[in-house]
Amino acid sequence: MTLKIHIDEGAAPYEQVRAQISEQARSGALPVGYRLPTVRGLADSLGLAPNTVAKAYRALEADGVIETRGRNGTLVAAAGSAAEREAATAAQAYAERVRRLGLTESAATDAVHDALRAAYGG
Repeated sequence: MTLKIHIDEGAAPYEQVRAQISEQARSGALPVGYRLPTVRGLADSLGLAPNTVAKAYRALEADGVIETRGRNGTLVAAAGSAAEREAATAAQAYAERVRRLGLTESAATDAVHDALRAAYGG
């Protein structure tokens, strides 16, 4: 696992840690079951405060990218399926909401495309 933190960059250090681990897990560079360093170990190697790494790990766990197993450590989870399930749940809730609001399917789809373009910078 290789992480690079750029203090002068706009993103907070914990967000950089979160984003890089998430990307490496999704790309397969960090395979499912890979044991991540301890919070203190990663903080020391990156020159960050342990609370910064702990915050990133909490966010990653909330996203389903990693899971903590007590004494067995923190491991890369099967994030793809968890992320896909969460996205499907959110999509279902959105579909129900826009239908109740009376939007057409086309208007609802346009709203999703606009939101995705804004989120992904496209």
